[in-house]
Amino acid sequence: MAGLLAAVAAAYGAHLLYTSLRLDWTGLGPGPSDHAAGLARRRRLRDWLAQAGLGTVAAGEFAAVIAGVFAVGCALGFVLFGAPLPALVGGAFTATFPVAAHRQRRQARRALALDAWPRLIEEVRILTASAGRSIPQALFQVGASGPEALQPAFGAAHREWMLTTDLERSLRVLRDQLADPACDATCETLLVAHELGGTDVDRRLADLADDRRTDARHRRDARARQAGVRFARRFVLLVPLGMAAAGLSVGNGRAAYQTTLGQAAVLVAVVMVAGCWAWAGRMLRLPEEERVFAP
Repeated sequence: MAGLLAAVAAAYGAHLLYTSLRLDWTGLGPGPSDHAAGLARRRRLRDWLAQAGLGTVAAGEFAAVIAGVFAVGCALGFVLFGAPLPALVGGAFTATFPVAAHRQRRQARRALALDAWPRLIEEVRILTASAGRSIPQALFQVGASGPEALQPAFGAAHREWMLTTDLERSLRVLRDQLADPACDATCETLLVAHELGGTDVDRRLADLADDRRTDARHRRDARARQAGVRFARRFVLLVPLGMAAAGLSVGNGRAAYQTTLGQAAVLVAVVMVAGCWAWAGRMLRLPEEERVFAP
């Protein structure tokens, strides 16, 4: 078996070497890498980290945290079951906890931004129409008094404006740090109004605020209807873990976990729980608005 694996690894290495030298293929895949698809994946990962408040965290650092949690989960699984295979499966399941935690944080930040943008747009409209502020002044003044989670992004964009007086570059900083579709639409509207001028800016901002307000209301209603199901999903996750821990104190429970049949049963149970958890999360996921104006 070991000889067969070594032969397969050597053959694949020869394939990678030949295609790299003769065909200029890159990457570890069997075919040429799709540069555009790779850029899209990296952009989605960067947007995901920014929406979770981790815009300054590199992907490698986040992967290192996941690896550390995986090691801790393996150690706890080995202490609990006394066998390596269930420990590895438990470690893999535990490694999803940082992703799940930051997904919850991302959802909370996006919900906050979704609720805040209609008010921010309305205040910008009032300041530009009634108080005579310019669009950059109104935007950064409103951002400075906005939600605390959004203030660092507005502060960075304001610093860029003070240094360059280039609104497009300043709005690009704001959009990169928030990675929010509502922010993209608002920034594009304000940029066009700033560059072209006109008398219909007030109406356009009012329509945009009304659209954002309607979308936020519908999403709040959908989450309220899902509240009970989401609680049941979290509660059910604790039941198998409690039963596994209780089984250690019943008869020869710990010895049963160390048998081949016991390890196979634990493996199947963990995979089923993880699969059901992921499937339920996908069923409860609300459609996300795409960043149509992403830089």
